[in-house]
Amino acid sequence: MSNKQIAKRSKWAVDFNSPPKGAPLKLKSKDTLESVGFSESRANVAQTGKETADAKLISKRSWNIALGPIKQVPMNLFIMYMSGSSISIFPIMVIGMMVFRPIKAVMAFKDTFKVLDQDSNSAILQKIVWLFGNVLGICVALWKCHSMGILPTSPSDWLAFKEHRERVEFVIGGLSQ
Repeated sequence: MSNKQIAKRSKWAVDFNSPPKGAPLKLKSKDTLESVGFSESRANVAQTGKETADAKLISKRSWNIALGPIKQVPMNLFIMYMSGSSISIFPIMVIGMMVFRPIKAVMAFKDTFKVLDQDSNSAILQKIVWLFGNVLGICVALWKCHSMGILPTSPSDWLAFKEHRERVEFVIGGLSQ
């Protein structure tokens, strides 16, 4: 290129064939030059920024896993409400699902947090919250069993010689007797 052509070019144009004027020639290895605009300090800053972003993503993912069982509790309550309180096959199946799903999840505890344990061991609080959510799901299902009268909670349920509790009040069609 002639000097006129260089003068006509934009001041931001970069000539990749020759090093910039006044800049010392830097060699990365024996035969290669550093790229134009490359700086070791910028590469280190970008690497540390990536590590903090990865740590934030891992923390966010672990909290999503931990809060999963707690987010299911309102839906479980709605399903239990819709299933009714009669003792029939559908409510029994719903309650069985509500009890056994958290139990299976707790048994698969290591598989649930396997991905997160590889990166950090500081997920103790998330594991406790996850376990609390599953126990809460089991408690809600047991409460539904109790409200339906399925749980054996009185002595007459266990002992044949004990008398059943007598109802003190009966309500029929909104009238109490």
